[in-house]
Amino acid sequence: MLLRFYFYHRLLHCSERSFPQGVPVARMQSGTNIRRIKACLQNNVSERNYDPEDQTNGCSVVKKKPEVSFYLLHEGVGVALVTVFILVLWGLVHLSLQQLVFGKATGEFNAVRAREHLERITSVGPRPVGSRENEVLTVNFLLEQIEHIKAISASGPNSLTVDVQRPTGSYKILGGFTSYCKVSNIAVRLEPKAGAQHLMLANCHFDTVANSPGASDDAVSCAVMLEVLRSLANLSTPLRHGVLFLFNGAEETMLQGSHGFITQHPWAKQVRAFINLEAVGVGGKELVFQTGPENPWLIQAYNHAAKHPFASVVGQEIFQSRLLPSDTDFRIYRDFGNIPGIDLAFIENGFIYHTKYDTPDRILTDSIQRAGDNILAVLKHLVMSKELADPSEYAHGNMVFFDLLGMVVVAYPAHVGTIINYTTAIATFLYLFKKCLHPSNVGGRYVKELACATVAVILSWLVTLLTVVFIAFVVSLMGRSMFWYNNFYTCMFMYGSAATGMMVLFHTLSKNLYGVSCVCGWACGACPTLVKNLLYGGARRLEVGELYFDVSLLLWCGALVYFTANGLCSAYVPMLMVAFPLATKLLLAREFKLRGASVKYSVLYQLGLALPYVHFMFLIWLVFEVFTPTLGRSNTYPADVVLATIVTLSILFFSSFFLHFIYLARSTKWLLAGLGTVFTVFLLLVSCGMFFPYTADPSGPRPKRVFIQHTTRIVHGLDGQVESRDSGLWINSFDYTGMQHITPIIPEINDTIMTNCQEDRPFCGYPWFRSDKNNWYLPAPEVFPKSPVEFQLLSKEETKWGTVKMTFEVKGPSHMSLYLMPHRGASLSSWWFGDGTPQLYLAREYFIFYTHGLDAPAWNFWFEIQPPREEGPEGMISVAISSHYYFGEDQRTVQLDDMLQRFPKWAYPSSWVSTYHMYRY
Repeated sequence: MLLRFYFYHRLLHCSERSFPQGVPVARMQSGTNIRRIKACLQNNVSERNYDPEDQTNGCSVVKKKPEVSFYLLHEGVGVALVTVFILVLWGLVHLSLQQLVFGKATGEFNAVRAREHLERITSVGPRPVGSRENEVLTVNFLLEQIEHIKAISASGPNSLTVDVQRPTGSYKILGGFTSYCKVSNIAVRLEPKAGAQHLMLANCHFDTVANSPGASDDAVSCAVMLEVLRSLANLSTPLRHGVLFLFNGAEETMLQGSHGFITQHPWAKQVRAFINLEAVGVGGKELVFQTGPENPWLIQAYNHAAKHPFASVVGQEIFQSRLLPSDTDFRIYRDFGNIPGIDLAFIENGFIYHTKYDTPDRILTDSIQRAGDNILAVLKHLVMSKELADPSEYAHGNMVFFDLLGMVVVAYPAHVGTIINYTTAIATFLYLFKKCLHPSNVGGRYVKELACATVAVILSWLVTLLTVVFIAFVVSLMGRSMFWYNNFYTCMFMYGSAATGMMVLFHTLSKNLYGVSCVCGWACGACPTLVKNLLYGGARRLEVGELYFDVSLLLWCGALVYFTANGLCSAYVPMLMVAFPLATKLLLAREFKLRGASVKYSVLYQLGLALPYVHFMFLIWLVFEVFTPTLGRSNTYPADVVLATIVTLSILFFSSFFLHFIYLARSTKWLLAGLGTVFTVFLLLVSCGMFFPYTADPSGPRPKRVFIQHTTRIVHGLDGQVESRDSGLWINSFDYTGMQHITPIIPEINDTIMTNCQEDRPFCGYPWFRSDKNNWYLPAPEVFPKSPVEFQLLSKEETKWGTVKMTFEVKGPSHMSLYLMPHRGASLSSWWFGDGTPQLYLAREYFIFYTHGLDAPAWNFWFEIQPPREEGPEGMISVAISSHYYFGEDQRTVQLDDMLQRFPKWAYPSSWVSTYHMYRY
């Protein structure tokens, strides 16, 4: 009772100083008066304005106005509005992705005939470089079709010339080196009969990785190019410039075919620009994911001509950041040809990319139609353009480009984007600066509150991210990693509900603690402002809600300035996420002031956010579509941690302009209860193993990728004698689950046979073209290929400058890897490969990947080594050569076939025979 008396005494004392003049204040005379003040206070706390004219019983009473709850958003209504908003946006994105072709086909490109080409190319099976399927059967089919096109177009105004190239070369790429001999290229030149000085290049590749029919990667592109060639060759009018179609027979071997063409073919000097057709998925839409370097006229041409545009500069900057473990011929033409281009790729359903499931039946005819329509239209536009004659005149500057639901591409020069971005940032700062000048900003109150709220938001992000990452770690430790691989939406339900729930909980606590801090500060003497905060509590809630909108605006504006200052074209994303919310807020300012967070305000607010948010939703889809399958072929980092991080960041960014709804809502308890229930249910289901990562379902396979090599390893000493010899099945798991799902089915493959790196041997003593720590080695009989490797030291001589020059000759299968590891004190000074300058691939090892076509001579190379001052018992250098038998009768062994039969249907074990020979010198 004494505490309550003190509480009201402080209220009256403060109110005498803080109430406007003319507002009488009740005096505390007795217990009755205390009860009257208490009732009066309960009335007044929920009122919005004072009216000094209206008084009752000595206590200032406000005119009857709607209670503050009227101005706040009902929890159920708010959740329903946001849910409908998200579902509508996702429906629009999904519909645009399903709509492959817009409008009726013109008949210029025949997708049915292109499909026939596709089925013929893939009918021979996998086409690794050096195989008869690649070098003879596919080459002959392509030449047959090209000659047919040449014959039927002979009377037209354009001429067609064919050349089969078998280049040989060597170059540095991705930290290592590659060497090739007599790989296959088919170059087709279409030009006016009077000739052409300038050529536009269209590139595809018809080779595949081992054991994959490669329908999407990249037979469909070659099929499309054949039909585009037919259409252009039969034009009734002459072309202004020429088109060069390159059917490239060695892309999967570190992009060798394109290097052989652009560095050695005489026609390459006339190429001014290129279009590269690729795949990182199977079917769907082909995405323009990189252009340039610079040369904005290329994306402008695509924007002008493409019938079904699909392009994103965000994809370009993600790809060029090396976040994805892949590369395309774009790199070769850019780096070795110094020519600009456009890179397109099919990106959907990457789960079956480079597997046996990459078959023609999984590619819709509409996918072929849209790709053909686009390539044909863009090539026709470019070969008739003035820019192709002298691209250097139009070379400077980058382009910002993105499409809106596949209907239209927005493209503008990067320098224009810089002006737009900084103008948007200035408008935002003016908006915030105006608030700082408002009379209510006494003593910099708004600035202080904005700073505190910004810290609170950033802190909520960190807490949310750390919480979800911790959950992902726990899931991985439970052995349930990648439960989402076959059921993607389960990860959204579990990690998404955890992220959303944590964020809502943080800000709900922040909202409630804010009120407590007000009361505490008031009781301690900070009366004038805080009594108003209490008495006008609802109005203050609206003010706080608007404050958190300003925080979101400020953070996105910060990202906008940062991206723009660093020259990132993807700065257009934060620009959209600032410009539209700011404009919407200004247009709805009067509605918000008069009625608060009404349903009308909330609906109009969401409509104002629709355009940037639908595009942001598409970008989120793009990230998940590309990265989720990639986690199935990467074991470097815990897959769940990576995906949980992406999910959390997507939710945090997506929800930024809905954050203030938490402060405008009457309550969030049912939302938190619902999110908590969803998370708990899915955590229990995941813990019980209800979601298996893989499936062999023909309608949507999600295979576990495993590589199995039946290998024999032989190590030779300094004297040339064999020091050690062993054989086994070397097994590589390509995802983070390792063999935990395989071991119950094949008990021999368990942790007891996991391999350790043998540091004294190049590449840990295993026959692979990359370093991989997730390996198992099961003893097996020795392999005896019918075409064994022949490795010979031809000469060893000291040079007059003190080095030792060693020359070697190697004969073997079409795919071999050379590893060089100088011993302590020794170093390589020069060699035959690339530009002659050795470059380390790993900490102390050099790597060279070699490929040859048919009828190739022996591989000869040399290197010079600076010997150590004192040569140890291990010699100067260890040289290892590995061979890979990707096709033919040497690809299989009885033991390998027996093991393959034991793998479950949901696994994709790609297998071959290999050898590893190491020598010390």
